[in-house]
Amino acid sequence: MYASVATRPDITYAVSLLSRFSEKPGIAHWNAVKRVYAYLKGTKDWWLTLGGDDKSPAIGYSDADGMSNPDRHAISGYAFLIGGAVSWSSKRQEIVSVSTTEAEYVALTHAFKEAIWMRNFIIEVFRAPPLPMNVKSDSMGAIALAKDDKFHARTKHIDIRFHFVRYNIEDKKILLTYCPTDDMTADIFTKALDNMKAKHFAASLGLSQA
Repeated sequence: MYASVATRPDITYAVSLLSRFSEKPGIAHWNAVKRVYAYLKGTKDWWLTLGGDDKSPAIGYSDADGMSNPDRHAISGYAFLIGGAVSWSSKRQEIVSVSTTEAEYVALTHAFKEAIWMRNFIIEVFRAPPLPMNVKSDSMGAIALAKDDKFHARTKHIDIRFHFVRYNIEDKKILLTYCPTDDMTADIFTKALDNMKAKHFAASLGLSQA
């Protein structure tokens, strides 16, 4: 858990998933834990590197797994980078979404809360101009829903609290843009990935060999 929270965002999804079984773990869970340790041992020379270009803006990525879990609760994931990952999360959604678009929209709500805090922090501490924070999503449906209510007939059941997304776009605090799935860094926080994709997104987060 310490590694996941502090320096190794690439294991956050696995740690989050395994933590659900901490009260009554079985052999399968113990074997999964050993696989996480084996992965960390094999990548022990990876370091989370921050910085980069001084003009590199803060950028966020938001994703959801599309309700692939048996209990139909999607996983929300986000990552915020300033030359490297400075904030990340993998969290099981409280509600059961009825569509992939809704799951992605709910994930955006969690990401926007972090984006608003980070934007205010940057403005206050670094005296930065109050520009919109750029958050990327790979769901065209969620982006369309966030920017207007033309899908009202199909989405009027969505809890009003999730329309926090739309309000902040209208206030120009957040700039929501599209990102292809292959470049969606937050994908690593929503599901188990194959070796190549996991390493690709780990590098996107700023993890590199020392």
